[in-house]
Amino acid sequence: MDFVLGIDGGGTSCRAALAAPDGRVLARASSGAANIRTDLTNARTHIVEAARRAFVEAGQDPELLVRTPAVLGLAGANVGTYRQQLQAILPFRESRVESDAEIALEGAVGSGDGAIAVLGTGSAYRVRRGGVSRPVGGWGFQVGDQASGARVGRDLLEQTLLAYDGICEASALTREIMAVFRDNPEDLVEFTVSAKPGDYGGFAPKVFEYAAEGDVVARSIVSKAIADVEGALGALDLREGDVLCLLGGLAGLYAPLLAARYQPLLREPRGDALLGAVRMAARRFGTSVETVNG
Repeated sequence: MDFVLGIDGGGTSCRAALAAPDGRVLARASSGAANIRTDLTNARTHIVEAARRAFVEAGQDPELLVRTPAVLGLAGANVGTYRQQLQAILPFRESRVESDAEIALEGAVGSGDGAIAVLGTGSAYRVRRGGVSRPVGGWGFQVGDQASGARVGRDLLEQTLLAYDGICEASALTREIMAVFRDNPEDLVEFTVSAKPGDYGGFAPKVFEYAAEGDVVARSIVSKAIADVEGALGALDLREGDVLCLLGGLAGLYAPLLAARYQPLLREPRGDALLGAVRMAARRFGTSVETVNG
């Protein structure tokens, strides 16, 4: 039996779906982070590991992956030559590497028009009109990815140090974060030496939790993040009647906080990014124009 693979890799995890040529999903599996800009070598390892696990989960020989084509949507694929470098070292029969936002758009709205805001460890936006998709943002943690979990977490650590030094107001949240680092600012700074975006992103849910309770530092961080999201949405030039899907681990936290003009546009996604990769793989390598939701 022939197969196709859909793979979704981000700063926190990598997911793979093994599907029949018509897009019917047979099994799913996951492994570690797969941001190819942050760590190309380990990303490649986790991609292959997730794919092999999907074969095993489906009761198939994992050695068949070298005969199987794949569409991969990966964080970091939209900049530099990381996409080309990865394609050269992947073991699949044929590999098509896309940005993680592209497969997320496909999963959320199908092959038609619509827009997405990916709000997870990283952040990215994409809109499609008349079959042509256009990206906004997604430039990476160091200079972009505003309102992402990584940036929210980084901002929290920054504010915690500012509060420790007496430059800015302290709060219950900054005191809790200092306690995490044994009330030693040097330990906090040492954490940043090797921290990846996903490590920073682990602090983000706590910021929203404390903001809902009125914590002054948390509210300031969340307010800035909401402004960043709405700024990016403005660049998408959304119109009345457009479809907008919020995706990623922070989507549910941001949705009720967006301005009133965006609320009527919000829709539940048709599927997730992994399903989007499967759909694209089935169209490119398989037998189906549209896949079933497996």
